[in-house]
Amino acid sequence: MPRPSLCLALSILSAARAFVPPPPLAPLQQRPHPSHDDGASAPSTRTSPSTSTALGMSFMADSSDYKPSQSDYGDGDGADANAPASPLRGEIELADVPTLEEIPVPMSRNNVGNRFLALVYDRQLTTKEYEEDEGVVWEMHRDRIALTEEHVMWARKQNLYNETFNTESMADVRFSYQLLSSDLQRTIGHALCVDAPTVGDCREALSRDPILRSLLGTDADGNCDVSSVPLYRWRQIRDHTLRRDDGRDGVATLALAFDRPEAMSDGVREELFEDHLEYLIRSERVIAAGPLHVATEEKTDPKSVPVGTLLLFNAGDREDAIDFVENDPAALAGLYEAMSVHRFNSLDVTGKFVSENLYFPKQNTYQMKEALEHWGYPVDDHQTKWHNW
Repeated sequence: MPRPSLCLALSILSAARAFVPPPPLAPLQQRPHPSHDDGASAPSTRTSPSTSTALGMSFMADSSDYKPSQSDYGDGDGADANAPASPLRGEIELADVPTLEEIPVPMSRNNVGNRFLALVYDRQLTTKEYEEDEGVVWEMHRDRIALTEEHVMWARKQNLYNETFNTESMADVRFSYQLLSSDLQRTIGHALCVDAPTVGDCREALSRDPILRSLLGTDADGNCDVSSVPLYRWRQIRDHTLRRDDGRDGVATLALAFDRPEAMSDGVREELFEDHLEYLIRSERVIAAGPLHVATEEKTDPKSVPVGTLLLFNAGDREDAIDFVENDPAALAGLYEAMSVHRFNSLDVTGKFVSENLYFPKQNTYQMKEALEHWGYPVDDHQTKWHNW
């Protein structure tokens, strides 16, 4: 067997270390107290040996006693054990590429400490008259799906701006999640996270969302009143352990929990915060979390009290998600009056992560991005770095 290159050996060793379990978390009282934030790693490049290198199996990957000499793979025809190892594919091309690290990534001008969550439940907001009819429910689903492309275009136009173009945009759509029914057959609503300087800026942006305009209708002047859309100030907990990748070890799930009216006066939320936080951290499944507050103009307003909790986490299935939410110490102590769990579809509202449609290659998945670029919107990574997440 030819000797593998040093780079390949190091990559195998790194992969082995990736499976070493992390050290246990320190007790919560010894950890820095996380703050609330009202406001991703670069993809790895997999390399492989050149075709002239014979196949061999490693005993490093699983720490077993397996040796390459026990492999069933041959050395290949004409392999020379004394020949120098071939370079990894791409090693030569990337050798002279300089590394550019920008710290910190610039913040969006609209990220000034105000992060809002808008909850759009179609049947609660629609102005259409309907009865409890399955056919009407499916009609609402079809109407919403038909507006998905326009909704994504609206969100991307909100996000793509710079110092010289689209300067009037005063709200960033951080995420747009289509909430699904429990049987995963229909879209029943939306969860929108928006960064904006003021509540008014947030609602003004929402008033131009095609889906909300369809649900709520417009007046004679073409304006849409979105005052009936539930809007909360979301104070995301700033702890790196609560920023897991969505879809890792399960399916991304959204949970909403709203407090009992008397919870604010009896102090249950404050008493349980440490236990609640430790439960989330030790679960190693939370994507993002934080309390929902009343959406006042100023976040320091005493009236901006907590009224609920938003959790984004990974779960194996619906039963696993319900079990996780119900066993939260806050839920067990009776903090919440109502809880709901939703699977969701995440829409790309930045336009930066468009990939070729491998299932339907004839579809031009780059069409929207190319159109935005044609109209002058800054779609390149270096033009809007605050959206490179």
